[in-house]
Amino acid sequence: MHEDGGGIAAGSTRQKINTRSSTVAELVAVDDFLSKIIWLKKFLQGLGYGLRQNILFQDNTSAIIMQKNGRNCLGKRNRAIDIRYFAIKDSVDSGDIEIRHCGTNDMVADYMSKGLQGKKFLEFRKLILGM
Repeated sequence: MHEDGGGIAAGSTRQKINTRSSTVAELVAVDDFLSKIIWLKKFLQGLGYGLRQNILFQDNTSAIIMQKNGRNCLGKRNRAIDIRYFAIKDSVDSGDIEIRHCGTNDMVADYMSKGLQGKKFLEFRKLILGM
C-alpha cells in the first residue's frame, strides 16, 4: 500500500504447479513474484522515492515461519520442498522485504482472487483505490 492508502502494484495469476498443501502453495506464490517485488522496490528507489518498508502480507503462519527460517525449519512432511522456494529468506535477511502476518479477513489481495460480495467488496475496493 502507498503511504496515502492506495496500492502500488497488485496481481493475480494461476500457479503453474500443483502443491500438496496451502503452505507450499504460499511458498510457490511468493517465489513467483519475489523478483517483481524486489525489482519494483529498486525501481522506485531509483526514481527517488524513499521506501520505508517493503512488506509482504501473508495469512499462512506456517508459510511465514518457512519464509523467515528457510530449510532449517523443515520437518519430515515437507522436507522435499525445492530449495528455490526459500530464496525469500535471503531477501528477508538482507532487508529487501519484510513479512508480516495479516489475518484472512483483512487480506486486501483477496479482492483480486476471490469473489467477494457486499461489505467486504466495498471495503477492499475503497482501500485499493485509496478512497
